[in-house]
Amino acid sequence: MEAHPHPSTPAYQRIAATFRALITSGELRAGDQLPTEHTIAEQFGVARQTVRTGLSLLVTEGLIVARRPHGHFVRRREHMIYRPQERSRPRPVTPEMMDRFSQQIAAEGRVPSQRIEVALVQAGADLADRLRVEPGVTVVARRRVRFINGEPININDSHFPLELVKESAIMSPAYIPRGTDQVLADLGHRQDRAIDEILIRMPTPEEIHRLSLGPGTPVAVHYDTGYTAGGRPVRCTVNILPGDRHKIVFERSWLS
Repeated sequence: MEAHPHPSTPAYQRIAATFRALITSGELRAGDQLPTEHTIAEQFGVARQTVRTGLSLLVTEGLIVARRPHGHFVRRREHMIYRPQERSRPRPVTPEMMDRFSQQIAAEGRVPSQRIEVALVQAGADLADRLRVEPGVTVVARRRVRFINGEPININDSHFPLELVKESAIMSPAYIPRGTDQVLADLGHRQDRAIDEILIRMPTPEEIHRLSLGPGTPVAVHYDTGYTAGGRPVRCTVNILPGDRHKIVFERSWLS
């Protein structure tokens, strides 16, 4: 069972290497429980603190999770397929009036849900630049955490200039069956194009809390800024996608 790193390798690294190999080879599968700390300590002839240090490396790498007092388990990796291009396509019409996310997840046999909050916030530098407003200006934030089978999957926060949407349905935390894009269009601000930007970074403390992220989990940040035909930005959506929960898929058509 034990891997064979260099003899001078510290014991905690040998422990991590052993279980890393078992996980990546598939011998230990998602959901499997690792041996107890006591068992591993006896196997390697080390103190339990050394075992904890080795296992903490695997937690940081996102390979295992600690569920005290039950022990350590191989992390499950059931990805959501995330397609940025879907937003520009017509909103699906279903008897349940589900949005794209809910329709996709329900079709996979999983249970979608979401929590929506609306707040007035001050635009930070990144958001102000995309909405072409001064930093610190008050904007409307429609903040949403999406869930699959009760577990948080991603953040979807849309921001709007206050003067464009005040007294509209966007100001309510209730689900909007026709979607915020249609609300903007009804207000005279139909979006003609969008700019997508994707970057990778480590999460902020707030994102860790909202998504219940484990140590060492990077996130993809997808900025989706919508513009009118006249070139005015009227919406900036910030999607936070944990790296261990998403597969980003782009579909392109060849231009003749």
